[in-house]
Amino acid sequence: MAHLIRHKLTNKLTNAAHTVSNKSQAKVSGVFARLGFQAATDEEGLGFAECDDLDYDYRQGMQMDVLQGEEEGGHVEGGGDLDGDSHYQRDGTGRRPSSLKPSGSLEEDKPKITTWEAGWNVTNAIQGMFVLGLPYAILHGGYLGLFLIIFAAVVCCYTGKILIACLYEDNEDGIKVRVRDSYVDIANACCAPRFPALGGHVVNVAQIIELVMTCILYVVVSGNLMYNSFPSFPVSQKAWSVLATLALLPCAFLKNLKAVSKFSLLCTLAHFVINVLVLAYCLSRAREWAWEKVKFYIDVKKFPISIGIIVFSYTSQIFLPSLEGNMHKPSEFHCMMEWTHIAACVLKGLFALVAYLTWADATQEVITDNLPSTIRAVVNIFLVAKALLSYPLPFFAAVEVLEKSLFQDGGRAIFPDCYGPSGQLKSWGLGLRIALVVFTLLMAVFVPHFALLMGLTGSLTGAGLCFLLPSLFHLKLQWRNLMWHHVFFDVAIFVIGGICAVSGFIHSIEGLIEAFRYNIHD
Repeated sequence: MAHLIRHKLTNKLTNAAHTVSNKSQAKVSGVFARLGFQAATDEEGLGFAECDDLDYDYRQGMQMDVLQGEEEGGHVEGGGDLDGDSHYQRDGTGRRPSSLKPSGSLEEDKPKITTWEAGWNVTNAIQGMFVLGLPYAILHGGYLGLFLIIFAAVVCCYTGKILIACLYEDNEDGIKVRVRDSYVDIANACCAPRFPALGGHVVNVAQIIELVMTCILYVVVSGNLMYNSFPSFPVSQKAWSVLATLALLPCAFLKNLKAVSKFSLLCTLAHFVINVLVLAYCLSRAREWAWEKVKFYIDVKKFPISIGIIVFSYTSQIFLPSLEGNMHKPSEFHCMMEWTHIAACVLKGLFALVAYLTWADATQEVITDNLPSTIRAVVNIFLVAKALLSYPLPFFAAVEVLEKSLFQDGGRAIFPDCYGPSGQLKSWGLGLRIALVVFTLLMAVFVPHFALLMGLTGSLTGAGLCFLLPSLFHLKLQWRNLMWHHVFFDVAIFVIGGICAVSGFIHSIEGLIEAFRYNIHD
């Protein structure tokens, strides 16, 4: 008992010392505090200190339970290394719903994934079929486009790491503990206490836009590939898009992703084979490569669109918090991010350069359209199958975000729950899902421009979710722990990302207007 009292007094003295230190740091960083980059407001700091006290009481209470159990001859499981800190919110609102088992263990029931499995998921996200648009980016960017493929890989790897860093805070013992679970939690913590839900709404809107635009791109590329595979058929690209959407209507009935997850490995292997076939054809024409066509100058009007294309091909930040939380060894997350992005950078750079050297100024928005008709049809059919099998993943994710935000927000939703008491989807909820599928079709029919849509999405949401928000959140939440070079990198990424996002968005809109004005087709 004396030991517990002594430990309690030590804890109070430590908190007092931390308070004095924080006050002195606040004086030094007053200018940044006015700009909104201070790591925590006074209310947030007080709330987190209260969380530390609660956590101390919680752990000491667990130890007292163990002592009492031992005195009574009983045995209490889970009294070892308890991560009590991870159950508290930074705003001091108390403990999150615990995952305690009846035996008292704090381990979660859901299985963890290995580092290789996590790397495979990231690779699937950043090595998808949207690399088919990268040679088009080299067409308008030349060697600078190649540099941007490398630069985007470095920046996206870095922002992925700092986004995960925002999930953690130091407890009273200086140990990093996970206090947030998702991108939305990070955004809400940055806007607290004045606007505690604003950040989450912004992130949700950006996620929905990116996911829905991804679905639209899958429909666009399906129609484009089928139209160019069978040009002699009396079927337009819009008609092919309608046929592709008919095959996608069953997605509205999805309850979970078990039905499509088994095809993910097959899709990835098929895409790998397709890339190998394209590269093999390009290498067979190596003697005809047009090195003189790779420019050192850029097309000022169209290059910003290329930036959006490159950024969009690296987007994975949406699901990184969930992925890291499900890793068996979260400490290996940084290493996993590095080798996946290095591999992506090398493969994307080689694919884009080799494909552009083969066709030079004749490079199409979707590079497979440049293939000879003898093999184009076979390759494109495989790509269409991959696109259709990939569509349910972003569609289901978008549906989940919409349902949780608008229909299932713990009684605070704008609309009534779309699920019945037995968990069955209501008919009008099914109708809304079908309407979302039809909406992706309408967008694909009226805006059938793969590269422009990809550039627009990358500039609008890709840059925001990959560059702007992670750097801003890192400055806001981790300011007191940052070295000067971290601050420099974050500010530089925010400024460069903002410029690229604005210019890419403006030029993508101008490109779409020009395409409609002059009736330009892909």
